[in-house]
Amino acid sequence: QVQLVESGGGLVQPGGSLRLSCAASGFTFSNYAMSWYRQAPGKERELVATITAIGGLTNYADSVKGRFTISRDNAKNTVYLQMNSLKPEDTAMYYCKASWNLAGREYWGQGTQVTVSS
Repeated sequence: QVQLVESGGGLVQPGGSLRLSCAASGFTFSNYAMSWYRQAPGKERELVATITAIGGLTNYADSVKGRFTISRDNAKNTVYLQMNSLKPEDTAMYYCKASWNLAGREYWGQGTQVTVSS
């Protein structure tokens, strides 16, 4: 059974940090590119960051460049999102996604809430 379980969300003050984790099971994690998306109330889901399956190449939304870092640990089947210098506009539900384009496979987690507020 495929599972992606996000954790690490919560309430943090502006300027603070959080590290999100997404633990994967039920598929060959190392074959999949991993991404973090977020969706704020009333807004469309947007791509935050991606890390490739091979080479660990990363890509970020302009709004988070220099503040967020995506990484993966294939031995632990886990992808992380380190979020620093958080802003109120970072408030959203954060989701991880696993994708293997050549195989046409894609899996989503249930999300973890991040709220940035004083």
